[in-house]
Amino acid sequence: MGPILPQLSVIGKQIGIPPDIMGYITAVLPILYVLAKPLVGFLADYFVNLRKFIFMTLIVIMTLAYAGFYFLPSSTHAIELEESSSLWSVTLTEEPLHCPDALYASKDYCQATHQAECSQQNFTFHTLLVAPQSVPALQLSANLQHGNDSYFICLTQLTESISWSNSSAQCHVQHIDSCVYASGKFWLFVCLLFIGTIGFNVTNSISDACCFDLLGGEADGESKYGAQRVWGTIGFGSTALLAGVVVNLWTSDAIKSFTPALIIMCAFSLLDVFSVSRLKMPKLGGSESIWTDVWQLVRQPPIVTFLVFATIAGIIDSFIIYFMFWHVEEVAAQTGYMPDIKLIEGLVVAAECLAGEVPFFFYSGKIIKKLGYVHCMSMCFFFYAVRLSLIAWIPNPWYLVGVELFFQGITYALCYTCIVAYASAVAPPGTSATVQGLMAGMDDGLGFSIGSLIGGLMFKRLGGRESFKYFAIAAMCTCVAHIVLRPLSRKRQYLPKTGYQLPTDQSAPDELSSLPSPQPEELPKVY
Repeated sequence: MGPILPQLSVIGKQIGIPPDIMGYITAVLPILYVLAKPLVGFLADYFVNLRKFIFMTLIVIMTLAYAGFYFLPSSTHAIELEESSSLWSVTLTEEPLHCPDALYASKDYCQATHQAECSQQNFTFHTLLVAPQSVPALQLSANLQHGNDSYFICLTQLTESISWSNSSAQCHVQHIDSCVYASGKFWLFVCLLFIGTIGFNVTNSISDACCFDLLGGEADGESKYGAQRVWGTIGFGSTALLAGVVVNLWTSDAIKSFTPALIIMCAFSLLDVFSVSRLKMPKLGGSESIWTDVWQLVRQPPIVTFLVFATIAGIIDSFIIYFMFWHVEEVAAQTGYMPDIKLIEGLVVAAECLAGEVPFFFYSGKIIKKLGYVHCMSMCFFFYAVRLSLIAWIPNPWYLVGVELFFQGITYALCYTCIVAYASAVAPPGTSATVQGLMAGMDDGLGFSIGSLIGGLMFKRLGGRESFKYFAIAAMCTCVAHIVLRPLSRKRQYLPKTGYQLPTDQSAPDELSSLPSPQPEELPKVY
């Protein structure tokens, strides 16, 4: 999925979806993860013998949905509108009149028109801003100047006579909501995005559960997880780099075609299905009551504490995932790097995965074993704050490659491993896929929903740089809160190196060897 996942918000931007609406979409989407992940995880735990089939089916559905982006109409708006620059200073060359009825009836109305609220002296008036060359049949004459571009402006509401003694005005320009929501390509994009992204995220949870089952699920298995997960990172980063190079060579225009990326994605998805078909899944014991066991687990205060901070990590990750490339494309447009932007984005993903995530996934088990879950999470939030600050600062897109090279691993990779390893450690027998789905549902489900909604609204009102600055401040505050609100009493820490523990009667690690094996109904111990 490396060729297509980082580009989802960019695809939305290219078909004319504004950032706040994209934020609403990506806010609703992760809520479905919260439902889908535990549900599919429950099915995988209940139908143990069908785990491989469920896994393969999810991969096929996900691939077909993303491949459907090929059929999206590729039309672009005649008036390029960057949300961070939607306040225009304009010069009126003629007094605007009421909008002609023929404009509303034009088939090119949505592709040539934006709405604008303009103010001049003490007057405010609602208008439409039109690119006259896009509706030649109406023979509209330009009566507004913005920079080097000329447009036609007309009034949408009849107003009292206005004195046009001053030809300058300030206009707040934005998309026409009815044009966005009434578009067939908008709803096609939303449907494909929902199916593909839900499939991808559920597949991740199932693959994590299967990985821990294959490794044995004990302490050694948890420490070896990162060494397995690293190969997913290598595949993601290498295919993203390959797609970035091919897309850059395929099209020389500022608006890039994603066809090569979709072809690469489909080819590697076929290899993925073949690989899964060859897996030999271990025979697992089941749980007599999956939901009861899981409910007993999530009622414990330390588990609730962990879930809250996992959700906050998801909020931060979602903003970076959904809006970092949107921000870097704005920076590219301002600094003249748009012809190379897909190559830069491919290099960013490659730097994140191949150089940033690989070492941290590989050594994550040793890091967690040495520092414990609490200190690892605190460290991750601190470096999230540094990373977000640097993203806000970048003077041109090439700087982002270096930022992601050094900070993706110590933030996303280590934090992700910490969450899934903890989920594996606390999962009662026979509930691994359900607990993984629950933990992931809070992280990239509820967390992603909140982050994308807040991020979309902030991005529209504040722009990319200011939004990333505020998220950096929030990450630093979270780091401090995590240090303060973690399990407070060190005297009662049953497991010194984990920080979060199950609040059940457990003996110290050096006493465990003398204890009998836990009964099936007991919650597992965390080492």
